[in-house]
Amino acid sequence: MDALPPFHRTALMLDMDGTLIDFAVTPDAVVVPPGLANTLISLRDALGGALAIVTGRPIETIDRLFGSALGAVAGEHGGAVRHAPGAAVQRPDLPAPPALWLQAAEALVAAFPGALLETKARGFALHYRLAPAAGPVFNAVLRALVAGAPGFQLLPAHMLWEVRPSGTDKGLAVLALMQQAPFAGRLPVFIGDDVTDEDGMRAARQLGGAGFRVDVAFGDPAAVRAWLTHSALAGDWAPLPRHGL
Repeated sequence: MDALPPFHRTALMLDMDGTLIDFAVTPDAVVVPPGLANTLISLRDALGGALAIVTGRPIETIDRLFGSALGAVAGEHGGAVRHAPGAAVQRPDLPAPPALWLQAAEALVAAFPGALLETKARGFALHYRLAPAAGPVFNAVLRALVAGAPGFQLLPAHMLWEVRPSGTDKGLAVLALMQQAPFAGRLPVFIGDDVTDEDGMRAARQLGGAGFRVDVAFGDPAAVRAWLTHSALAGDWAPLPRHGL
């Protein structure tokens, strides 16, 4: 397992769902535990501002849940990046999915009660946590849609399938954040829980930092939150629960 860099040289990058907060039955039902935002603000300040949430969710969702003053955010898998509180959101020049695809997604959701369509600026996700039988159907239909469109890709996550433009991922989000202060010159640490986070972990390692999967290094989001709290109070990294550093 990777070693944590020195605390005061670290740029901390955190996935949200399944990492910072627990999954809920619907995307809008997630809850930010009491004290978590304050913990993140304390860590942000101790790290000289070099803390970011890197997520597949839109930046607007992160602001609604945590407040816009939290820090840097990369949303939509790097399709939208805000380098600091109050800064402009930067978006790479990427295509939006055709309207016909969204119409097909709406029809799929209508056919499976409990399924949900989550739209984003340049993509969408079909959630099937409350309609498990829909998973293979969503996969087959969406895979057929993107097969003839090299500008898009289909990605799995926890009980959802997501269509997003090619040319953006959480690894590229890490690289974008690390190009500017207060991240530049630090060593990135990326923590995430699923396949879409592995790009971020690889990018962090390539830059001399570290990447950790929740299930391997912590166990669950509650353990991640406890580790962040202990680190914020100590002003240094607490031992990883499953690593013993």
